[in-house]
Amino acid sequence: MKQYIVDAFSDVPFSGNPAAVCMMDSWPSYDSMLKLAAENNLSETAFIVREGDNYLLRWFTPGTEVELCGHATLASAYVIFSFYEPESSEISFSTMSGVLTVKRRGDLFEMDFPTYELREIPVTEDMERAFGAKPVKAVIGLDLVCVFQNEQIVRNMVPDSSALTKLPGRIQNATAKGTDADCVSRSFCPKLSIREDPVCGSAHCQIADYWSRELGKSEISAYQASERGGWLYCSKTENGRMKISGKAALTAISEIYAKL
Repeated sequence: MKQYIVDAFSDVPFSGNPAAVCMMDSWPSYDSMLKLAAENNLSETAFIVREGDNYLLRWFTPGTEVELCGHATLASAYVIFSFYEPESSEISFSTMSGVLTVKRRGDLFEMDFPTYELREIPVTEDMERAFGAKPVKAVIGLDLVCVFQNEQIVRNMVPDSSALTKLPGRIQNATAKGTDADCVSRSFCPKLSIREDPVCGSAHCQIADYWSRELGKSEISAYQASERGGWLYCSKTENGRMKISGKAALTAISEIYAKL
């Protein structure tokens, strides 16, 4: 089985968000996929099986299977476009979150994702304690999105992972209006056995949606201010979905010899 390591949301190796992409003829057991994801110890390992003209795609963190992952979808599309369907400009993945389409537009890979209904919730002392700073606003969809007064607070925060696990949402995101980008954010995922996701595409289905409404703009440039950093270009569609585009860089190709 071939495995590719791809840095998503960046065209510079060793930046952006690394994902492992495994191309397979058939599904191994759930336990085997989980063990390989733990062995890789990346925020996500993507497993792909081709079925007709479509690809079946599943995502695993080192601790669990997840229902949606943006950067590993981008990495998967990069691998297929680069090594399996170099003449194609569009591919589709069947996933737990429905059919996801990725289009190649120059050096960008454009993903079409669902959005989630966002509702405002009260800012609590638990949020302030977990993030180490008091949000000015909090909204929740699939994930928690806490809005802070300025981007320096987001860039400099050192959150308490244990306290974050007690907050609602799959992922706990911190965001603020940006200077060089429309918004700056960081995504913390202790519930998924990930301290911080370097660049989280699925979280921006909500982060970009929030800032699109807040700024009155359909197109949002977003910078994920993790140690590795990465850029996402987000566009809200008329049917309420979110197009998220980014670049990718290949760092490794390997053969998996262990029996799965």
